Amino acid sequence: MILPVAPTALTIVMSRGQSRNPEKRDVEAAIVKAASRLAGVTVLDLPHLYDLKGTDESIRTLRAIEGDLIVCSWLFPRAAHWLLDRLDVRGQVGETAFDPEPEDEDDEAAATAESEPRVSELFPRQGRTIHCLDMRAADADKLAVEVLRIAETANRQAETESAPAIGSLAGAWGPGDGVRSPLRLDETVTRRWYPVIDYSRCTNCMECIDFCLFGVYGIDGAETILVEQPDNCRKGCPACSRVCPAGAIIFPQHKAPAIAGAPVEGDEGFKIDLSLLFGAPDQTADPVAVAARERDEQLLLVGRQAVGMPDTRNRDREKTKSAPDQLDNLIDLLDQADV
Repeated sequence: MILPVAPTALTIVMSRGQSRNPEKRDVEAAIVKAASRLAGVTVLDLPHLYDLKGTDESIRTLRAIEGDLIVCSWLFPRAAHWLLDRLDVRGQVGETAFDPEPEDEDDEAAATAESEPRVSELFPRQGRTIHCLDMRAADADKLAVEVLRIAETANRQAETESAPAIGSLAGAWGPGDGVRSPLRLDETVTRRWYPVIDYSRCTNCMECIDFCLFGVYGIDGAETILVEQPDNCRKGCPACSRVCPAGAIIFPQHKAPAIAGAPVEGDEGFKIDLSLLFGAPDQTADPVAVAARERDEQLLLVGRQAVGMPDTRNRDREKTKSAPDQLDNLIDLLDQADV
């Protein structure tokens, strides 16, 4: 069943948090109440988007919506946008007041971008605009002001295009009538863990599908990488995000902002040297230690116990004892040869 949603120029989506934190519930309720006072706007109140599956009513309802979206969640905007994209709720990235200032690419980065086109450049997302708001970025009042700003911008655009007009949020936080009930879905979901691909960064290099041992990744009909079996992913493991050369793999619930989709500078130290990971010797490290670490990483990835460094003490003692014996044998042979 798909929840019937009237066609509007703008839909505001509330993605409820996973926890039962009362402060978060208050923020969500305040934003939903304010948004419900907008004329000509649909408000959807849904479970946490990351935990939903494509077959769930919430996602099927979202897919049926054609207009612009404002998505409020407890996720970084980049993670929320590409999470929706994975669920076939697609559109162009909409700007918000909380977005960081764009940084100028250096010459090397520009050259890399030119030589390695991103998937989103090969398959651009057209049509509607999706504005993603991280509810951790500000308090409820500031978030409501930003919702108003985006709604008014959409209203001006709708008037230009003769589309249905959107009302105003003026006085939304004060007492008054006219609050319409949001469309709330209370599906039962469980917490999930899986990667999300940022196709604005992904170069389709296939490093992730070669590295992953659990069949999480696959290839679509256009030979583009995708997360094919998300629930095969090992909970808490972000290893594929560490090996992605483009930093395109996001784990929205990871504690490290760089892995969770934050707009951070640099790699925050979570990247690793692919050449070391796939067998090249580290000239500054003990070769035995490097081999043990690589072996343990693979054992842990398949759910087996790490074994650590091999015990070489007995072997060293045996070598020490056997060395004189071999030398004595050689001298005896020379004596027998009368050299």
